[in-house]
Amino acid sequence: MAPCDRVVDPLCRNGIVYTVEVQRQPTLSDLASFAPASVPLLDEPDGVGIVGMPMNFVVDARPHEQTGTLFDRPVTVRFAPLSVVFTYGDGSSRSAGDGGSTWTALGLAQFSATPTSHAYGARGTYTASATVRYGAAVNFGGGWVAVPGVLEIPTGAMSIQVFEVRTALVDKTCLESPRGPGC
Repeated sequence: MAPCDRVVDPLCRNGIVYTVEVQRQPTLSDLASFAPASVPLLDEPDGVGIVGMPMNFVVDARPHEQTGTLFDRPVTVRFAPLSVVFTYGDGSSRSAGDGGSTWTALGLAQFSATPTSHAYGARGTYTASATVRYGAAVNFGGGWVAVPGVLEIPTGAMSIQVFEVRTALVDKTCLESPRGPGC
């Protein structure tokens, strides 16, 4: 190895020529093969709603971490859910900080309002869906570095049947008065 000349080569130190490797900043496009899979949209009470009463929608979005190779270097990629946008199919939508919880997990009765519920204003068939918005970070071995942008992954769509329910006040039940109105 020939001695280096600092005047000719500015990366010469103590007779050794150093090279500088610049780490390329990953983009969301670079991370496409690491992206989390779509998660299902769940609804309560299972595809059927009543006009004016809340239906509960839940998306179980969780952090996703995967190792692999990027730019010919070992890497760990992490996607963390930032928010979930619920689209209810009647022209309204709602953004929530998380994917919500079931009525049972929340300790609530059916048709209770939740941060991710929606009450339809008219009977009909609606197509509901949601989009999970993820933030990404990479670790090439020197700590986590955020990747600019937000990755949006849609859930599958689901059909919702919304019905009207009418009630009538009666003096007695049909067992008590078998010839009463509606019996």
